[in-house]
Amino acid sequence: MIELRYFAAARAALGRSGETLSLPDGATVRDVVGRLAATAPAAEPVLARCAVLLDGRRAEPGDVVPDGARLDLLPPFAGG
Repeated sequence: MIELRYFAAARAALGRSGETLSLPDGATVRDVVGRLAATAPAAEPVLARCAVLLDGRRAEPGDVVPDGARLDLLPPFAGG
């Protein structure tokens, strides 16, 4: 089981601020984002632009997501 947290436009696109998911062994960040896009196709454009943090560190699409991990999806944002 992993914890997912969504911020800003990702939260708006998915309609929630987070959730937990069960993943098969060896699932990657790419797999998680693909699964989210498959369940919420309208959110795919936002998800495709998100930075993903795996336990607080920048993740690459091929990184394996271990059981008990936390993924944060952060869309690009501007501010000052």
